[in-house]
Amino acid sequence: MNVVRTTDARPHPVHRSRRMSAPVSRRVFFGLSVVLFVASAGLTAIVCLSMSAAGEMPMPGGGSMSMVWSRMCGQTWPRAAASFVGMWLVMMVAMMLPSLAPVLWRYHEIIGRLGNARAGRLTAWVSVGYFFVWALLGVAVFPSGAALAALDMQWPAFARSVAAVPGAVVLLAGMLQFSAWKAQHLACCRDAWRRASHCTSGCVDVLQANVRVAWRSGVRQGLHCVCCCAGPTAVLLAVGVMDLRVMAAVTIAVTAERVAANGVHVARMIGALAIGAGLLMLARAVVTGAAAG
Repeated sequence: MNVVRTTDARPHPVHRSRRMSAPVSRRVFFGLSVVLFVASAGLTAIVCLSMSAAGEMPMPGGGSMSMVWSRMCGQTWPRAAASFVGMWLVMMVAMMLPSLAPVLWRYHEIIGRLGNARAGRLTAWVSVGYFFVWALLGVAVFPSGAALAALDMQWPAFARSVAAVPGAVVLLAGMLQFSAWKAQHLACCRDAWRRASHCTSGCVDVLQANVRVAWRSGVRQGLHCVCCCAGPTAVLLAVGVMDLRVMAAVTIAVTAERVAANGVHVARMIGALAIGAGLLMLARAVVTGAAAG
């Protein structure tokens, strides 16, 4: 008697749930990233518009200074610095998250593939370490900006002499885009944890993943990113730290060179545009200074 054995071709519910977990996790991750980006971008826009409504302080050199570098009425310098750093951090979340989210997802995938149930929490610690570096940069930037603003207000000759500085900064930032230093840090930003996707026992940062290691990985990635974005960040600070148009241009530039197929080529194209803009700004400053003289 022949026994006919039939097999159920339908996948087991456990296997089916495992296959569905990755797409669901991806949707949740990028959904949260979009929500965080919209919230930070919206808050940044509100602060920028409020600053714009308050007006800019006219400078003796003929330009103007954003109120972000000065104290509000009755505000102490520590409170002014804390307010700036908080605003700076929110702004950096909005500007860097579009290029950071794919990198964070790559880390989340690797941790999850190795069976780490805490992948979400460790990925969050990576992002905290990353933005901690940007917050430290804001702490370092504010005293310099406030000091330069004070000098501009007190010494008209100094204000007139530095009128060409923004154009020079943009020009140098464009030239930096062509350097090997820029290419090295850009490669580190683009390739973060990419080689670890096929890791073995040598991938210590992945296999020994814990909060301390995740934090350290985020800080290391943040340092590479700050170095890679030195040029665009300098442009942002020199041209208009609270200008939404400048923020949008820097965000597009940073994201393009991170996600494009040939990041170095894109970075050099951005550098060429910055060099052209810097030369125009320098020429305008010379003409304005000659007319004022």
